[in-house]
Amino acid sequence: MTRDRLTPSYYEPLRTPPEVIGWASEPDTLGPGSPAKVGILELGFEVLGGRTELVERFQKAPLHIVKPLWYDPNLPEMAFLILMSSGGGVAQADRYRTDVRCGPDTLVHLTTQAATKVYRMEHDYATQLVNIDVGPGAYVEYLPDPLIPFKDARYYQRTEVTVAPGGTVVLGDTLTAGRLARNERHQYRVLATDLRIIRPDGRLLAVDTLRLQPEDPGSGSKGVLGPGVLAGYDHVASLFVATDRRPADEVADTLHRALAGAGLPYGVSVLPYDCGAWLRLVGDGPVEVARAQRTAWDAVRRLLIGRPAPDLRKP
Repeated sequence: MTRDRLTPSYYEPLRTPPEVIGWASEPDTLGPGSPAKVGILELGFEVLGGRTELVERFQKAPLHIVKPLWYDPNLPEMAFLILMSSGGGVAQADRYRTDVRCGPDTLVHLTTQAATKVYRMEHDYATQLVNIDVGPGAYVEYLPDPLIPFKDARYYQRTEVTVAPGGTVVLGDTLTAGRLARNERHQYRVLATDLRIIRPDGRLLAVDTLRLQPEDPGSGSKGVLGPGVLAGYDHVASLFVATDRRPADEVADTLHRALAGAGLPYGVSVLPYDCGAWLRLVGDGPVEVARAQRTAWDAVRRLLIGRPAPDLRKP
């Protein structure tokens, strides 16, 4: 079936939260759907000749990739792919969509070249859709660098992961309060994210919904800094592990043990249907938060596939 990738029904979210769509307007520069405002990636992986290979690729600027790498000496058959943007960040009226299909028994690691910077916006808003399909027996890691909303940013991100029975996904995310070096702490207009992890038949395994909307940008309203969100910290990171390779309690206990000495506030819980576990942690130092998230990733990696986390090398 031929897709018309440049129709709004393809790259626009099916439902944009009212907190975000309320900012819709016609920019005095390039508007939604204009050249260079719609970024699309479609990728497919299969096992060929004993290792995971990229067998399908479509890319439209500003989203693009370079060829996969196989540089983990402890797992040389795993493909590492860096998702990139030629624009350097997300601007007003940008609409991005990324679809990744990971076939049966594939080993895939996805990350970004750098932090996702959401630039200041005077008109409209920006969106990003990420859809990942994890086949039976596949082991997939999606660990993008942090999301940094600039002053006056308006942004919505929806991530949906479909995990077949026997498949595993390790999914991480990190949110920073803003450009802290410039004292832009919670000066964005609205930041909204939705994460859904489902089975191929549509059964819902996990949902994570985030709506950050400072009443007065820069004021540090309780709605952003309250105990249910950032609790006064500048960074929040999560790690979701959906798997049936080990019992959910064992995955959760592994995460607990990994972070017990991290010195950061965190929480761990099992996911429904005994399908895995997840954690969330907060902190003020980006290095400490990244180190703690990596420690958790390394621990579940050793548990699930018996291999340590590699040192990632990025361009």
